[in-house]
Amino acid sequence: MGVRFHWYSVLAICFTFAGLLFAQSNDKEGPIPVQRVPVEGAPKKPKDNRKAPPRSDELAPDESSSKQTQIDTSAPKGDEKHPGADDSELGEFHAWDPHKAAKCIEVADYYLKQGNTKAAISRYQEALEWKPRDAEATYKLGAVLEKTGDLSGALTNYQAYLKILPGGPFAAKAQEGIARLKPKVDTGAPTKPSSPAS
Repeated sequence: MGVRFHWYSVLAICFTFAGLLFAQSNDKEGPIPVQRVPVEGAPKKPKDNRKAPPRSDELAPDESSSKQTQIDTSAPKGDEKHPGADDSELGEFHAWDPHKAAKCIEVADYYLKQGNTKAAISRYQEALEWKPRDAEATYKLGAVLEKTGDLSGALTNYQAYLKILPGGPFAAKAQEGIARLKPKVDTGAPTKPSSPAS
């Protein structure tokens, strides 16, 4: 029975291929032709401007150039939601890259563990340039500034942290820092702490 089934399947395959070959040989028309749509008029040739190329300083009144059309990027009146939107002298936008800010915080943490507070301060400040309202960088900058003796800078950063993220992970420590530093900064006490803050 196995041999008989094998022969039947071979015969079925042969008949299928024979039918396909027969169908192709009877097809006298060939493939269906593609219809071409007539085009009205030839496309216009571009103007030859090799001898006198166009210049951006000779613009028509309806054209614009980035130097001639300065866009007002300042915040509208009464816009307190976006402080620092136009802090630069030239009215340019600030660079904003949260990934670079996170990397700067990571490097600053490393420097802080190594005891290099100057480098840590620099990296936290750089993180705040890439992402101006970064809560973690703001708090950590305040903590390092307190260690170095810049009590007013530390107080400012602690207060800024609480404005950015009032219920954040460093909120309790920032409030303790404010309570600790506010009397010293208000009274004008010496800015160098006796022992580093933790």
